[in-house]
Amino acid sequence: MTIPAFGRSYKMELLRNVPLFRTLSQRHLSAVAKYTDAHRARQGAILTKKGQHGLEAFVIVDGRARVEVAGKVIAELGAGDFVGELSLIDGKPRTATVIAQTPMTLLVVRRRDFKSLRDTVPGLQEKLLITLCERLRQADQALTH
Repeated sequence: MTIPAFGRSYKMELLRNVPLFRTLSQRHLSAVAKYTDAHRARQGAILTKKGQHGLEAFVIVDGRARVEVAGKVIAELGAGDFVGELSLIDGKPRTATVIAQTPMTLLVVRRRDFKSLRDTVPGLQEKLLITLCERLRQADQALTH
């Protein structure tokens, strides 16, 4: 369910709490907020499904979600986390299923807007790369311990 009441300034405040966007300037936060839509998800809603092509990425404003691969929970996500960007970056199918554990409020970035943001907001590509490296290291750590 899309929430039309979230204005750009409110979305900017929400985005400021997300590590990926925390250090962006007001102008760049405004650009990101312009390209996001607020959305509510009910408990049990599937945000991403492994194997499907991704059309959007999600920034979690509130609520909790679990990340599953082959029925095994590999991560839990909460406010400030984001999910779905990998499929938007490489255009390949989702690598995991993400399920809302509680009712959630999300900011959604569509594929076409994500590309524009990635190409026009200085430093965003590097921040994405660093975040993906951190996730890869966490996954590697989980596999080896």
